[in-house]
Amino acid sequence: MNKHIIPPLRPDAKGRITLGKLAEGVSSFRASIGENGTIVLEPFAEIPTRELWLYKNPKALAMVEEGLRQSARGETVYRGSFAKYANDDID
Repeated sequence: MNKHIIPPLRPDAKGRITLGKLAEGVSSFRASIGENGTIVLEPFAEIPTRELWLYKNPKALAMVEEGLRQSARGETVYRGSFAKYANDDID
């Protein structure tokens, strides 16, 4: 496990701790308390339900990931605008 040492976090008068940049990109945390009192926060990044299908379809996810890698390498081709389809009905 790759650990990073951070400065001590001090609770305010109400017992709250501000995570600041440690919480960037995180929508929620799951907290657990070990037998020795250690508190572990596991970060979560939630996704909209309408996008969940992609993560449940390994083949589609692999295709999207490959497309992102190709784009990062500059291996994409511009095929024109889809604006002409903007008002089409979707079945």
